[in-house]
Amino acid sequence: MDEEKGDDGAEEVHSACEILDRLRKTADEHDEVSVGDVLDAIGDRSYGPALFIPALIEVTPVGGIPGVPTFLALIIALTAAQLLFDKDHLWLPGFIRSRTVSGAKLHNSADKLDGIARKLDKWFHGRMPRFVKQPWPRTAAVAILVLCCTVPPLEFLPFASSAPMLAIAAFGLALLVRDGLLMLVALGFSIVSLALGANLLALGGVFESGSGESP
Repeated sequence: MDEEKGDDGAEEVHSACEILDRLRKTADEHDEVSVGDVLDAIGDRSYGPALFIPALIEVTPVGGIPGVPTFLALIIALTAAQLLFDKDHLWLPGFIRSRTVSGAKLHNSADKLDGIARKLDKWFHGRMPRFVKQPWPRTAAVAILVLCCTVPPLEFLPFASSAPMLAIAAFGLALLVRDGLLMLVALGFSIVSLALGANLLALGGVFESGSGESP
């Protein structure tokens, strides 16, 4: 069966390993890879990969660069907003499309995720498809937007922003491989992530107020 193609001619991806292959190929073709390059590689109709890729990048060493988690959350939020309104094609503003990352760093990040990607492709594959049809993608979009709002404050706590990003990655993968069971798992994980984030922020506030008290 022929693979689906977007209007830009890019074949749509259908697995986590295929996404990493596209990222590596793009990284090898450019010293600096822009967000636009990545979007062109996956196609502008691929909401699953567009959510999955930045969320997954955040949990790699690239996500440790200050400001990167918040920037990735902005990309994800713009993508989720368009998913919420069921847009046919994904659009990102020029100032985001033009942002770049080192091709070598992107390639290395993709290599580090190979083992995880193979396991994800083995575990998740098209179960309970009714849960990846409307209104579930819109429900996921709302949850993702809420999760994105938690990333900027959590970025000040070591590794804390990875929790909402992992939940977002689960949503993206569910849409990518049309796995309804994973969609339900992602919804549950998002609730846990929000509760965990609230506790971490509250705990951080306690320590900050405590450190400001006079001895």
